Amino acid sequence: MEDTTARTRSGDGPTTVRLTTVRERHYPSREEYERLTDDEREWWSLGPFAGEVPGLVRRIRRILDVSQRGLAALLEVSQSVVARWETGRTSPRADVLQRMLRLARVRTSFHDEESGEVVEPMRDDGARDRACRRFPAHCDLRLRGWWLPRQMRTWTSAHALFVERESRRTGRVAIGYRASPSYKHLERTLRGTPVDHAARHQLVAEMEHRDECHAEWKRQVRLRAAGGS
Repeated sequence: MEDTTARTRSGDGPTTVRLTTVRERHYPSREEYERLTDDEREWWSLGPFAGEVPGLVRRIRRILDVSQRGLAALLEVSQSVVARWETGRTSPRADVLQRMLRLARVRTSFHDEESGEVVEPMRDDGARDRACRRFPAHCDLRLRGWWLPRQMRTWTSAHALFVERESRRTGRVAIGYRASPSYKHLERTLRGTPVDHAARHQLVAEMEHRDECHAEWKRQVRLRAAGGS
């Protein structure tokens, strides 16, 4: 927090009031607020606006060219709710804010504070488990191979081979993740941090590429063995 000096409006002329900065918005202290006149208190309760959500709501109203009551009618809320949004007393829910942005044909973007790069939401078509549940967003997915039932993962029988071939034909891959922070930190140090969860078709393509590399490796081994003999 830091102290700044600003001027307020009153009937007898401007009055200097020392304010406290909180998240780029300025408010008088309790003692200073008690010394303000009714006109000054009304002015401070209605502003000033430092942007962020209150300023965004006002900008949307200006784009739509509607009053607080008009925006409230579009959103099916009361006019007092819109007034509280604009004064920073409350904030609209995320779904309500999205509705306002769609009405104004405005898109928002998030940027990294250090690099300034745009931060995109996580993809909607990210891979899911066999129960169609999303994997934890904070974990990095690991491709384990073609899907096999847990009890068959150590089998070498013809039945296990048939199930693996069927998984390859239908594009079913085994996906896992590490929950241990130490393992996750080690893998991210060695391989980097993935931006998002891959889609299932991307994991299938990666598994097919692994099979091709493995088949090529076996072919090279056979050629070297034949040349050596």
